[in-house]
Amino acid sequence: MLRFDDFDVLTFDCYGTLIDWETGLWEALQPILAQHRSALAMDEALALYGALESEAERGPYQAYRTVLRMVLKGLGARLGFVPTEIELQRFAASVADWPAFSDSAPALRALHNRYKLAIISNIDDDLFAMSAPRLDVQFDWIITAQQAQSYKPALHNFQMALARIGGPPRHILHVAQSLYHDIAPARALGLSTVWVKRRQTQSGWGATPPAQAQPDVEVPDLHTLAEQMGVL
Repeated sequence: MLRFDDFDVLTFDCYGTLIDWETGLWEALQPILAQHRSALAMDEALALYGALESEAERGPYQAYRTVLRMVLKGLGARLGFVPTEIELQRFAASVADWPAFSDSAPALRALHNRYKLAIISNIDDDLFAMSAPRLDVQFDWIITAQQAQSYKPALHNFQMALARIGGPPRHILHVAQSLYHDIAPARALGLSTVWVKRRQTQSGWGATPPAQAQPDVEVPDLHTLAEQMGVL
Protein backbone atom coordinates (compact mmCIF):
# COMPACT_ATOMS: atom_id res chain seq x y z
CA MET A 1 0.00 0.00 0.00
CA LEU A 2 1.21 3.49 -0.83
CA ARG A 3 1.61 6.09 1.89
CA PHE A 4 0.28 9.22 0.21
CA ASP A 5 2.05 11.38 2.79
CA ASP A 6 5.35 10.24 1.26
CA PHE A 7 4.69 12.29 -1.90
CA ASP A 8 5.23 15.98 -2.55
CA VAL A 9 4.39 16.13 -6.26
CA LEU A 10 1.61 14.61 -8.34
CA THR A 11 2.21 14.36 -12.09
CA PHE A 12 -0.77 13.89 -14.39
CA ASP A 13 -1.46 12.75 -17.87
CA CYS A 14 -4.03 15.16 -19.30
CA TYR A 15 -6.01 13.73 -22.23
CA GLY A 16 -7.93 10.66 -21.13
CA THR A 17 -7.20 11.32 -17.46
CA LEU A 18 -8.35 14.91 -16.88
CA ILE A 19 -9.87 15.76 -20.28
CA ASP A 20 -12.45 13.37 -21.76
CA TRP A 21 -10.60 12.85 -25.02
CA GLU A 22 -12.74 9.91 -26.17
CA THR A 23 -15.92 12.00 -26.05
CA GLY A 24 -14.06 14.88 -27.71
CA LEU A 25 -12.63 12.65 -30.42
CA TRP A 26 -15.96 11.04 -31.18
CA GLU A 27 -17.79 14.36 -31.35
CA ALA A 28 -15.18 15.57 -33.84
CA LEU A 29 -15.10 12.34 -35.86
CA GLN A 30 -18.81 11.54 -36.02
CA PRO A 31 -19.86 14.29 -38.45
CA ILE A 32 -16.90 13.53 -40.72
CA LEU A 33 -17.77 9.83 -40.81
CA ALA A 34 -21.42 10.66 -41.44
CA GLN A 35 -20.49 13.02 -44.27
CA HIS A 36 -18.55 10.21 -45.95
CA ARG A 37 -21.28 7.64 -45.22
CA SER A 38 -19.19 5.52 -42.89
CA ALA A 39 -21.18 3.46 -40.41
CA LEU A 40 -18.23 2.84 -38.08
CA ALA A 41 -19.38 2.53 -34.45
CA MET A 42 -17.81 4.63 -31.70
CA ASP A 43 -15.77 1.80 -30.12
CA GLU A 44 -14.45 0.71 -33.52
CA ALA A 45 -13.55 4.28 -34.46
CA LEU A 46 -11.73 4.89 -31.17
CA ALA A 47 -9.77 1.63 -31.42
CA LEU A 48 -8.71 2.47 -34.98
CA TYR A 49 -7.79 5.99 -33.86
CA GLY A 50 -5.59 4.58 -31.09
CA ALA A 51 -3.74 2.28 -33.48
CA LEU A 52 -3.17 5.01 -36.07
CA GLU A 53 -2.13 7.62 -33.49
CA SER A 54 0.46 5.38 -31.83
CA GLU A 55 1.87 4.53 -35.26
CA ALA A 56 2.17 8.21 -36.17
CA GLU A 57 3.81 9.06 -32.85
CA ARG A 58 6.46 6.34 -33.17
CA GLY A 59 8.08 8.07 -36.14
CA PRO A 60 10.10 11.30 -36.19
CA TYR A 61 8.50 13.93 -33.97
CA GLN A 62 5.69 15.95 -35.51
CA ALA A 63 3.34 18.40 -33.82
CA TYR A 64 0.17 16.89 -32.41
CA ARG A 65 -1.93 18.91 -34.86
CA THR A 66 -0.04 17.08 -37.62
CA VAL A 67 -0.59 13.74 -35.88
CA LEU A 68 -4.34 14.41 -35.81
CA ARG A 69 -4.30 15.18 -39.54
CA MET A 70 -2.33 11.98 -40.20
CA VAL A 71 -4.80 9.92 -38.18
CA LEU A 72 -7.81 11.33 -40.04
CA LYS A 73 -6.13 10.62 -43.37
CA GLY A 74 -5.38 7.10 -42.13
CA LEU A 75 -8.99 6.60 -41.08
CA GLY A 76 -10.10 7.71 -44.52
CA ALA A 77 -7.69 5.33 -46.22
CA ARG A 78 -9.00 2.43 -44.12
CA LEU A 79 -12.65 3.36 -44.70
CA GLY A 80 -12.49 4.41 -48.33
CA PHE A 81 -12.77 8.18 -48.26
CA VAL A 82 -10.50 11.22 -48.57
CA PRO A 83 -11.06 13.91 -45.92
CA THR A 84 -11.28 17.46 -47.17
CA GLU A 85 -8.79 20.13 -46.13
CA ILE A 86 -11.50 21.81 -44.04
CA GLU A 87 -12.21 18.51 -42.26
CA LEU A 88 -8.49 18.02 -41.58
CA GLN A 89 -8.17 21.54 -40.18
CA ARG A 90 -11.24 21.23 -37.97
CA PHE A 91 -10.22 17.83 -36.64
CA ALA A 92 -6.70 19.06 -35.86
CA ALA A 93 -8.18 22.02 -33.95
CA SER A 94 -10.88 19.99 -32.14
CA VAL A 95 -8.77 19.55 -28.99
CA ALA A 96 -9.93 22.98 -27.84
CA ASP A 97 -13.50 21.62 -27.65
CA TRP A 98 -12.74 18.39 -25.79
CA PRO A 99 -14.53 18.51 -22.41
CA ALA A 100 -13.02 17.93 -18.99
CA PHE A 101 -14.33 15.13 -16.82
CA SER A 102 -16.68 16.65 -14.24
CA ASP A 103 -14.53 15.48 -11.32
CA SER A 104 -11.21 16.81 -12.69
CA ALA A 105 -11.27 20.48 -11.66
CA PRO A 106 -12.67 20.03 -8.11
CA ALA A 107 -10.25 17.19 -7.36
CA LEU A 108 -7.26 19.08 -8.77
CA ARG A 109 -8.06 22.16 -6.69
CA ALA A 110 -8.32 20.03 -3.55
CA LEU A 111 -5.11 18.13 -4.31
CA HIS A 112 -3.23 21.35 -4.98
CA ASN A 113 -3.85 22.42 -1.39
CA ARG A 114 -1.44 19.69 -0.32
CA TYR A 115 0.68 18.76 -3.33
CA LYS A 116 2.49 20.44 -6.19
CA LEU A 117 0.99 19.44 -9.55
CA ALA A 118 2.53 18.78 -12.96
CA ILE A 119 1.26 17.84 -16.41
CA ILE A 120 3.10 15.37 -18.66
CA SER A 121 1.08 15.34 -21.87
CA ASN A 122 1.28 14.23 -25.51
CA ILE A 123 0.17 17.61 -26.82
CA ASP A 124 1.26 20.91 -28.36
CA ASP A 125 1.78 23.86 -26.01
CA ASP A 126 -0.96 25.96 -27.60
CA LEU A 127 -3.48 23.13 -27.57
CA PHE A 128 -2.93 22.49 -23.87
CA ALA A 129 -3.34 26.21 -23.22
CA MET A 130 -6.83 25.90 -24.74
CA SER A 131 -7.71 22.98 -22.45
CA ALA A 132 -6.18 24.41 -19.26
CA PRO A 133 -9.10 26.73 -18.35
CA ARG A 134 -11.37 23.67 -18.14
CA LEU A 135 -9.16 22.31 -15.34
CA ASP A 136 -9.29 25.49 -13.25
CA VAL A 137 -5.95 25.02 -11.48
CA GLN A 138 -2.47 26.50 -11.86
CA PHE A 139 -0.03 23.66 -12.53
CA ASP A 140 3.46 24.06 -11.12
CA TRP A 141 5.05 22.41 -14.17
CA ILE A 142 3.77 21.68 -17.67
CA ILE A 143 5.75 19.27 -19.85
CA THR A 144 4.41 18.66 -23.36
CA ALA A 145 5.41 16.46 -26.26
CA GLN A 146 6.27 19.63 -28.15
CA GLN A 147 8.82 20.54 -25.49
CA ALA A 148 10.22 16.99 -25.32
CA GLN A 149 10.11 16.51 -29.11
CA SER A 150 8.83 13.00 -28.45
CA TYR A 151 5.63 11.24 -27.44
CA LYS A 152 4.89 9.01 -24.50
CA PRO A 153 5.49 6.12 -23.93
CA ALA A 154 9.01 7.40 -24.66
CA LEU A 155 10.95 7.58 -21.40
CA HIS A 156 12.43 10.92 -22.47
CA ASN A 157 9.19 12.75 -21.65
CA PHE A 158 9.25 11.47 -18.09
CA GLN A 159 12.98 12.08 -17.73
CA MET A 160 12.48 15.69 -18.79
CA ALA A 161 9.72 16.05 -16.22
CA LEU A 162 11.86 14.57 -13.45
CA ALA A 163 14.74 16.90 -14.33
CA ARG A 164 12.50 19.96 -14.20
CA ILE A 165 10.76 19.00 -11.00
CA GLY A 166 13.94 17.99 -9.22
CA GLY A 167 14.01 16.12 -5.93
CA PRO A 168 13.93 12.35 -5.48
CA PRO A 169 11.58 10.36 -7.75
CA ARG A 170 10.26 8.51 -4.70
CA HIS A 171 8.43 11.72 -3.73
CA ILE A 172 6.61 11.90 -7.09
CA LEU A 173 3.35 10.05 -7.84
CA HIS A 174 2.21 9.72 -11.47
CA VAL A 175 -1.54 9.63 -12.15
CA ALA A 176 -2.87 8.49 -15.53
CA GLN A 177 -5.53 6.62 -17.46
CA SER A 178 -3.33 4.90 -20.05
CA LEU A 179 -1.33 1.82 -19.14
CA TYR A 180 0.39 2.07 -22.54
CA HIS A 181 1.35 5.76 -22.56
CA ASP A 182 1.93 6.33 -18.86
CA ILE A 183 1.79 3.57 -16.29
CA ALA A 184 4.26 1.24 -18.04
CA PRO A 185 6.97 3.86 -18.77
CA ALA A 186 6.55 5.55 -15.38
CA ARG A 187 6.98 2.20 -13.65
CA ALA A 188 10.06 1.51 -15.80
CA LEU A 189 11.63 4.62 -14.27
CA GLY A 190 10.74 3.56 -10.75
CA LEU A 191 7.86 5.99 -10.23
CA SER A 192 4.84 5.09 -8.13
CA THR A 193 1.65 5.19 -10.17
CA VAL A 194 -2.11 5.54 -9.92
CA TRP A 195 -4.27 4.12 -12.72
CA VAL A 196 -7.43 6.17 -13.22
CA LYS A 197 -9.53 3.47 -14.88
CA ARG A 198 -11.98 5.74 -16.66
CA ARG A 199 -13.32 2.92 -18.87
CA GLN A 200 -14.24 0.62 -15.99
CA THR A 201 -17.86 0.29 -17.19
CA GLN A 202 -16.89 -0.12 -20.86
CA SER A 203 -15.33 -2.97 -22.77
CA GLY A 204 -12.11 -2.74 -24.74
CA TRP A 205 -9.31 -0.19 -24.58
CA GLY A 206 -10.98 2.69 -26.40
CA ALA A 207 -8.54 5.11 -28.05
CA THR A 208 -5.57 3.75 -26.09
CA PRO A 209 -3.49 0.81 -27.37
CA PRO A 210 -3.68 -2.26 -25.11
CA ALA A 211 -0.83 -2.78 -22.66
CA GLN A 212 0.10 -4.69 -19.54
CA ALA A 213 1.36 -2.80 -16.50
CA GLN A 214 0.83 -3.01 -12.75
CA PRO A 215 -0.09 0.29 -11.06
CA ASP A 216 0.32 0.76 -7.32
CA VAL A 217 -3.25 2.04 -6.94
CA GLU A 218 -6.36 1.81 -9.13
CA VAL A 219 -9.26 4.26 -8.89
CA PRO A 220 -12.30 4.88 -11.12
CA ASP A 221 -11.98 8.67 -11.16
CA LEU A 222 -10.14 11.63 -9.69
CA HIS A 223 -12.76 12.30 -7.02
CA THR A 224 -12.09 8.86 -5.55
CA LEU A 225 -8.35 9.49 -5.57
CA ALA A 226 -8.77 12.84 -3.80
CA GLU A 227 -10.93 11.15 -1.17
CA GLN A 228 -8.36 8.39 -0.64
CA MET A 229 -5.63 11.01 -0.32
CA GLY A 230 -7.65 12.77 2.36
CA VAL A 231 -8.17 16.13 0.64
CA LEU A 232 -11.93 15.74 0.06
